Amino acid sequence: MSIITASVLGLSAVLLAVQLKGKGGEYGIYIVMAAGLLLFFYGAGKLRIILDTARRIEEYIRLNHVYLTTLLKMAGITYIAEFASGICRDAGYGAMGTQIEIFARLSILALSMPVLLALLETLEDFFV
Repeated sequence: MSIITASVLGLSAVLLAVQLKGKGGEYGIYIVMAAGLLLFFYGAGKLRIILDTARRIEEYIRLNHVYLTTLLKMAGITYIAEFASGICRDAGYGAMGTQIEIFARLSILALSMPVLLALLETLEDFFV
């Protein structure tokens, strides 16, 4: 799916939802959510390209596998949280969207702690 196809899908869903707003607002939300899920799964399909490229980069620079895995997990958490938060906001539940974003930030912070400790250990070895 190209960006043009994704844009047309998104715009069509929004325009259809706007048309249905007067007759039944909940149907518009369902249409936008369905289009959002389609875009989400097509976007997740691009992960194979990203993972293959990341593995090639890992081979070139002999990066520790744990660091690359952590980085990809952080990107995944961000992607999923933004998607879920956006749906909550569109449905009129902004507070729930904010809670999802806070949870995602805390998850990323917790995930990054081992990397931070490894960096501090490396700096300690370098300066001592």
